[in-house]
Amino acid sequence: MKPERGWVRLPSGRRLNLIDPRPDAWQDKDLAISLSRTYRWGGHSIWDAPLSVAQHSLLVLILRQQMQPHQPLTQGEALRELLHDADEGLLGFDPITPLKPHLGAEFHAVVSQLRAAVASRYNLPPWSSEDYLLHKRADHTAAASEALHVAGWSAEEIRDTLNVRLSPAAVDPLPLLPGHRPWQPWTPRSAAALFLAKLRELVQGTHLEAPADLTAVAAREVTIASLGAAFSRMPIEQRIRCSTPATGDSLSDTYVFVETQDISQQHCEGVIVDGVRDDHGEWLLDDQFTVFTTEHEFIRISGWGCDVEIQ
Repeated sequence: MKPERGWVRLPSGRRLNLIDPRPDAWQDKDLAISLSRTYRWGGHSIWDAPLSVAQHSLLVLILRQQMQPHQPLTQGEALRELLHDADEGLLGFDPITPLKPHLGAEFHAVVSQLRAAVASRYNLPPWSSEDYLLHKRADHTAAASEALHVAGWSAEEIRDTLNVRLSPAAVDPLPLLPGHRPWQPWTPRSAAALFLAKLRELVQGTHLEAPADLTAVAAREVTIASLGAAFSRMPIEQRIRCSTPATGDSLSDTYVFVETQDISQQHCEGVIVDGVRDDHGEWLLDDQFTVFTTEHEFIRISGWGCDVEIQ
């Protein structure tokens, strides 16, 4: 007898029905966290930690753009590359390639439905034959590189056992995180944070002149960490008035850019430290809230009079 329950509880508290997934069933943060905890290569690694699908997805995005460096990917194309394995995060399972033919029609039906929900949620354009070939070249280059630098396969094994004819990349194109070495798997929190920041950039349509560039999202992580340190040094009488202290962790802190809608066009950016939340724990950005800014000031914002973007 098949079990009646086909849903999973996500970090946000929402429920995702894996048998009949709705495109609005998850938050972007749920997807980022899930992908950061779903591992490539069966979780095997020559490093102390396995490689996440979140990190792999960012690698594929960069490699795909490098194939046509003078022709920036469109918003839809970049999202399609970033989210090409999103179903694996929602499912929480990335089976190794030789296992996939043995998993049966029902498993593949579940995967197809998840992919359709992702495509609908993010309005992904369908693959053309040319685009798909370029994507697979980027994906296979990423696989060859990961096999060599992360999973410990030799060049001969990559060619003869994995049947990948593309050469592994010698230089890691991903940003070098503090305390990390090239090709080293990121921690789940770092992978989720960078994936989420890039996803939000693409969804909001920012930095589309360089859609695969991770410079801005890496700099954002440094900024949020510095805000957490600065907040901890503020006078106690100011900190205790904040319901949610800045922690320096981008998965906990909500970093926003705020611009007034009046003629002054004033703006600020920083992390929200006080305000009203909805039933899902998200800040109500059309209400009043307080931002601890990059100038290390506490500013009370009237959300209904401003444009507010979560960065």
